[in-house]
Amino acid sequence: MKLDNRGLEPPQPMMRTLAALDELPEGEELIINNDRRPMFLYEELDGRGYKHETIELEDGSFQITIRKS
Repeated sequence: MKLDNRGLEPPQPMMRTLAALDELPEGEELIINNDRRPMFLYEELDGRGYKHETIELEDGSFQITIRKS
């Protein structure tokens, strides 16, 4: 599942991401694109038992892959 959060003001990207994770089937991954590095999201993901990997893209945005661990 992919989610493009670019162009949204906080806290919308985090709220959309967490809502999408609630719908994510077991064993699937969510890939999100954000304008900023989602520092507060990382804490939330860690607390909920998700693994995440962040890549900074050439345009300065960030792609985060999230998996349930």
